Amino acid sequence: MFLLEAKRFIIVIIGAFLNALSLNLFLIEANVYASGFTGFAQLLSSIFKDFIGIDLSTGILLFVLNIPVTILGWFKVGKGFTIYSAISVACTTIFLEVIPLRHLADDILLNAVFGGIIAAIGIGITLKWGASTGGMDIIAMVLSKMNDRPIGVYFLTMNGFIILMAGYLYDPEKALYTLVTLYVTTRFIDAIHTRHEKLTAMIITTKADELEKAIHAKMVRGITTIPAKGAFTKEDKNMLIMVITRYELYDLENIIHDVDPNAFTNIVQTTGIFGFFRKEDEKVV
Repeated sequence: MFLLEAKRFIIVIIGAFLNALSLNLFLIEANVYASGFTGFAQLLSSIFKDFIGIDLSTGILLFVLNIPVTILGWFKVGKGFTIYSAISVACTTIFLEVIPLRHLADDILLNAVFGGIIAAIGIGITLKWGASTGGMDIIAMVLSKMNDRPIGVYFLTMNGFIILMAGYLYDPEKALYTLVTLYVTTRFIDAIHTRHEKLTAMIITTKADELEKAIHAKMVRGITTIPAKGAFTKEDKNMLIMVITRYELYDLENIIHDVDPNAFTNIVQTTGIFGFFRKEDEKVV
């Protein structure tokens, strides 16, 4: 367990480093904005500098914006997830202050694409190891649990605001390049992890009882178990079907690996569900 958490800690730091690298080497100097709270911090930094005459770095603003969000996440999302998200934000802030600002390319499109790719790698590996980069991820989770609307709606609203403000205050062309960055980031995150808010897991296993107990011990999710048989081996098995949120994928992967490393698991996007889907803040009766 210690080794696993140590790896998770290191991955979160690497993700924060890549996120800061994309900003200081590509996006900030090109006036192209990232997604979520990072892009909002960039926008605020530009406004303070250009319209008010106060030089506040993106890193400091990102840290300040995430303070109330981290407190909210602690009570509404979960302590483990929030702690690693806070570590990610703190490390990103430090790296943004340490890594010097550079203008590596004059072509804005190159900055937009490579900045988006590097940021996506950092965000993707962070999500894959059960954490987030804080900010909008935590807010979207809380709001989604309150009214059960898709998480993507909140990401779209935040990013739409950043694009409109960038186009209004500065150059509409820069807003279009910001769209390129957001598209590249989303596509690469999909390749590394997933941006879908709900997923269906279908697990083929010979240890259904043990797996059910292990999942229920860590996750508050319903499971449907149906008999299955291997077409080639003719071995009797069971298929466990359950719907999870994308933030629970890391925990599920570890549970399956610990209980039945030979289990076959298929994870697919869930576009919609009808009926009861237990939210994390509901108590088991």
